[in-house]
Amino acid sequence: MWPVIAIAATALALGIATTGLMAASGAFHRPSPAAWRAQSSQCGAPAAQGTAVDVTVWDMGRMMRGPDRPAPNSGRPGRYGMSMMRLTVHPTAVPAGKVTVRVVNAGTLTHEVIVLPLPAGRTAGERAIGSDGRVSEAGSLGEASRTCGSGAGEGIASGAAAWTTVTLRPGRYELLCDVPGHYAAGMYAELDVTR
Repeated sequence: MWPVIAIAATALALGIATTGLMAASGAFHRPSPAAWRAQSSQCGAPAAQGTAVDVTVWDMGRMMRGPDRPAPNSGRPGRYGMSMMRLTVHPTAVPAGKVTVRVVNAGTLTHEVIVLPLPAGRTAGERAIGSDGRVSEAGSLGEASRTCGSGAGEGIASGAAAWTTVTLRPGRYELLCDVPGHYAAGMYAELDVTR
């Protein structure tokens, strides 16, 4: 009986510590556009062309790895806890037309943001994940993965920003991180585009 109580107490203490860390890091808060610019310590995105969509990507870094999990960005698929990674979008709805997606990496790992149309009847987070830990990027409309730059690159470094400008028609879109294992860990959000 004592081992069960000790395990439960340890799990409770770990849960409280993790929640405290997430709260202290601001993971439970969606930044305002003004706060978004201040988050990037290495560089900032230029003024938006059209409507701005501010995206924050976040992770718990080294705390996520365990003996059965590959090193992030190693190219090997892995599974991460849903609460360990986040991708937030502000605002969640914009008018059709030119949209600049500005991303700041508030985590410790390298991330990226891909813009994909969301199929009818589907919700964000439902894409099939391949054996490589990634989803298909077929039909991608844009990518922000160049540290301190626009478009595709090698990923957004910790503390840096990236951006891409796309023209979006009315509909539903999914913004996601397709670094191996990150989509499965919860790095996706819906963006609605209205007339």
